[in-house]
Amino acid sequence: MRLLNATAAAAFALTLSACGSPAEDKPADAAPSATATLANAGGKPAAFGQCAVCHSVEPGKNGVGPSLAGVFGTKAGAVASYSYTDANKNSGLTWDEATLDTYLTNPMKMVPGTKMTFAGMPDPAKRKEVIDYLKSLK
Repeated sequence: MRLLNATAAAAFALTLSACGSPAEDKPADAAPSATATLANAGGKPAAFGQCAVCHSVEPGKNGVGPSLAGVFGTKAGAVASYSYTDANKNSGLTWDEATLDTYLTNPMKMVPGTKMTFAGMPDPAKRKEVIDYLKSLK
């Protein structure tokens, strides 16, 4: 039972670690760090690491959040195999550059009632890297 509790606590801590950090709260005009521009294995930008905690990029493979494979250009709440909140399903959003940029800045502000409890990605350079990566996923 202790092992199960320790495992659950570790998983919870990992999930919370994806919610941003003070290092991300730099001024918008600050130069991106070397880490922010480096891609990790598979061509994913380092900034996508926060997303990968909850989202898969494999078609049909949902995690805590829906798969992001082919998400660019689709309507919010469109992954049939994922159970969205009414807030997402009825948002009327289409995932394009402008919408994703605003959403990734503060998801809960843009779609009140979403179950995406991600605090947001304040760094515009990191958001652009993530959006460009999402555009590449077919």
